[in-house]
Amino acid sequence: MSDVDPYEVVRQKMVLGPLYAPKHKSVMKLLKIFWNEEVINILSKFESADKWITVKELEEKTCIPRKEIKKILERSVEIGTIDRNMNKFCLIPILPGIFERYYQRRKDTEENHIKAAKLYRDLMKDVFSQEMIENDFRIFRPVLPIDAKEKLLEINEEFDIQSQVLPYEEVANLIENNEDFTVIPCQCRLIGELSGEPCDVTHSDMGCFIVGLGAQRALTNTAGARRLTKEEAIEFIKETEKAGLVHNTIWDKGYESSHFICNCCSCHCGAILPSKIMGLSEKEGAVQPSNFAPKFNMDLCVKCETCIRKCPTGAIYHK
Repeated sequence: MSDVDPYEVVRQKMVLGPLYAPKHKSVMKLLKIFWNEEVINILSKFESADKWITVKELEEKTCIPRKEIKKILERSVEIGTIDRNMNKFCLIPILPGIFERYYQRRKDTEENHIKAAKLYRDLMKDVFSQEMIENDFRIFRPVLPIDAKEKLLEINEEFDIQSQVLPYEEVANLIENNEDFTVIPCQCRLIGELSGEPCDVTHSDMGCFIVGLGAQRALTNTAGARRLTKEEAIEFIKETEKAGLVHNTIWDKGYESSHFICNCCSCHCGAILPSKIMGLSEKEGAVQPSNFAPKFNMDLCVKCETCIRKCPTGAIYHK
């Protein structure tokens, strides 16, 4: 009898660039919610999360007929814990990765959703914060509010060149240049609701904002997704800003960063919360600093404390 734990084998293989599954008891409990022993024994033959494996290769490694392998793995594909492309399969990271797919699809049992939510919530508060520090990992970059152009000040104290707001740094640009808009529930606030720790700022339905082709796809594979008109999209973004949520997009210049925006609170966001708990500076946390910074006009300040209440990191105060 082998002493090798297939769950530990798979955990070590859930690697994609800087993303990996930490060696922690909560991670192992999550894996056992996602996959039973029959599935995990097959997954232990997979490659790392950046490599596909064919059904033919799995048949050779497991001696299980291809038709049976497909049948065994079908449930995992449906609930979003592994990826499939025709006759090829692939592992995906635990966060981000499985986390988003699992709660966007919501095809597992309610009992499992609640169990996994509590584990993910604990990981966000106690584990991922330390992992971010040790690995200098950045995932998000804030983008500007919808009416930012009206409030931008150009400061040329050190540079002669003219500043320019780049297209991917504006929420307004996403709306102006697209016709398809979809809102999907925020998975971070959703696991808070499922684990008995709901967000005090807003609910999970005020979630992520997607435009273009991604918006169309989200309507077919995301539970709770809803389509918006352009006018409704503008109002939705204004509502998120009024609630004090932060617009975050993926920290790159690829497709996702120009078509996908998370609207984040500091009490549940998987990137902002760990940084806040650990008291990390903008150079240490999981969110890349914006190219813009707020400038306060103290002559106009009436000490209403709105900015203090809405500051996601609790950095604003007055004497």
